[in-house]
Amino acid sequence: MRESTGAPETALAADYFQSYSAVGLLAVVGVLFVAVAFGAGRLLRPVVPTPEKLMTYECGVDPVGEGWAHTQVRYYVYAFLYVVFAVDSVFLFPWATVFAADGYGATTLVEMFIFLGFLAVGLLYAYKKGVLEWA
Repeated sequence: MRESTGAPETALAADYFQSYSAVGLLAVVGVLFVAVAFGAGRLLRPVVPTPEKLMTYECGVDPVGEGWAHTQVRYYVYAFLYVVFAVDSVFLFPWATVFAADGYGATTLVEMFIFLGFLAVGLLYAYKKGVLEWA
């Protein structure tokens, strides 16, 4: 048996840790940059608290009444449905590129119809629940 000197493995490990040390150094410099910027801002800004500055407001309007307000859930449902169908389009584009490749036609066609079937069931459910009615 031949004994290994360990020189190539040591050089490889040194290169490995040297590349990570560069990333670590960059992370430390980034954290220090942010810390110095926040510290300088805290030291240089004027601190003159007044009752008007300490009052809570939203969009420049003084608060009136209680902080609890009723919101319409249907707007969130519309946003959720939009996200679902936007994700659908994200999956359709790669499918179209793979569908054109040799040997994938029938398999990807069946898989995409199954995927579109799940989306159709979700859309039908939303329609039956009256989510898609604007009123």
